[in-house]
Amino acid sequence: METSRIAAMSDAPYQGLSPETMLDALDRAGFRTDGRLMPLNSYENRVYEAGIEDDAPVVAKFYRPDRWTDAAILEEHAFIAELCDAGLPCVAPISRDGVSLFEYEGFRYAVFPRQAGRPPNVEDREVLRILGHALGRMHAVGATTPFAHRRRLTVGDFAADSAAFLLGSGLIEPELTDAYRAVTSQLIERVAPVIETARTQIRIHGDCHLGNLLWRYDAPNFVDFDDTMTGPPVQDLWMLLSGDRDDRSRQLADLVEAYEVFHVFDALETRLIEPLRALRMIHHAAWIGRRWHDPAFPVAFPDFGGTRYWSEHILTLKEQLAALDEPPLTL
Repeated sequence: METSRIAAMSDAPYQGLSPETMLDALDRAGFRTDGRLMPLNSYENRVYEAGIEDDAPVVAKFYRPDRWTDAAILEEHAFIAELCDAGLPCVAPISRDGVSLFEYEGFRYAVFPRQAGRPPNVEDREVLRILGHALGRMHAVGATTPFAHRRRLTVGDFAADSAAFLLGSGLIEPELTDAYRAVTSQLIERVAPVIETARTQIRIHGDCHLGNLLWRYDAPNFVDFDDTMTGPPVQDLWMLLSGDRDDRSRQLADLVEAYEVFHVFDALETRLIEPLRALRMIHHAAWIGRRWHDPAFPVAFPDFGGTRYWSEHILTLKEQLAALDEPPLTL
């Protein structure tokens, strides 16, 4: 995409992405639409279900301009294809003549089959067993070769850069800036040496929360590999845990027991869970701040900003700082 167009779109990234443009884009890629479009829940990208003449609907994902390179997106698609070839239940982009990444009017997009499903019930031990098997198989594939173009999960990218952005953004209430700076500095100082000791770095889903799993026919269908990256395998496990410490320990033990049927789990990675949670907290607030110019974000996150938001966020970060003093979960 031309530099001038990227600059023009920086404050309104989806300006020009009208329903007509989306339908034309799909038709151009060989999908004969019937005019129906329904927006789906997505903030980073624009995702729509589109009706297809005499066929099942599809899901069109229009990538946020200037976020990923073509090479990074194609590497995402290739990873999903590897997983599918290995028998993993993943929702892969549809190819036309070997092409899975399309472009129209400056917008890049991919088209996926529509997949129904519901979030898995992680309180069910059989569900955890099936999830553990699936993640073990995913990571066995992920460990075979490295990514060349996807990002790596680092403290610098996810925490230090995120905190620096927010401190320089003017989004934090002035009277709370020092408190935010202090708690994020302490968190980064504490988690950096722990994250750096991670002995295993492989291709992972990267954002494996329950919203990105569609449970269907007693199997998890993995969706939205938009944040696939290089990172420690436990990153794909800890976001599935919930409840108190005993609940999370039991859930993790069930996951790992099934996981190890297909891939070795390094038990020392349990010490990464709370540091990784801290990175996600800092990064998430900065993600909203970086996207605040996108009209979809003030609507989706109406509580962001203001004294109450930052006071509660700082308190949550302080609680996470205390959580770092707790011993790791046991298997």
